[in-house]
Amino acid sequence: MHPYLIELASLMAIFFFAIVSPGADLAMVIRQSIVQGRRAAIVTSFGIGASLMFHVTYTILGLGLIISQSIYLFNIVKWCGVAYLVYIGIKALRAGRTELPAETADAVGAGERQSLSRAFGLGFLANALNPKAVFFFLSIFSTVVSAHTPVVVKFGYGLVMATCLIAWFVGVSLFMTTPRMRAGFARMSQWIDRTSGVVFIALGIKLATEKAG
Repeated sequence: MHPYLIELASLMAIFFFAIVSPGADLAMVIRQSIVQGRRAAIVTSFGIGASLMFHVTYTILGLGLIISQSIYLFNIVKWCGVAYLVYIGIKALRAGRTELPAETADAVGAGERQSLSRAFGLGFLANALNPKAVFFFLSIFSTVVSAHTPVVVKFGYGLVMATCLIAWFVGVSLFMTTPRMRAGFARMSQWIDRTSGVVFIALGIKLATEKAG
């Protein structure tokens, strides 16, 4: 088997567990699915995938190593992430009951429809402002991928990983916006907002306790 295929298989074996593990990204996609509908959730999924390529790019270029070795830079990223998670958590806690018609997976109130750019940005920032991603990609690329692997091949690995991540969250979006799921969640929308708000704030607090290294 070609060594590049072995590297890719090794990367994906590790990345699979990172994809399915609960975290801010999954919480974001679930809330987007329930509150904003299928289209917004799918666009948010693409935002998360684009953010993954952002992490892969600076890791390949060596910036990930610089950030991981600098307490100052690490703390900048960390506290930006904390502020963002707490911000969206508070917004969710303050949200009122959301009326979600069950007839269509994309139906949301006209006054509440979220722009595609905002949906994309929510996904991108939720992932980009997570300093743990710095160490994750730096560690797997430094331990699994050979230093002699061409940069273009490394970017190819990143594209495969981003595609799989997007596919996973699009699947979550489709499942969470089926008529039966949507009708059930519509009846509990305010409690779902409150729960997701607590989850986001808890993730922010957890991130605040993270230390470099």
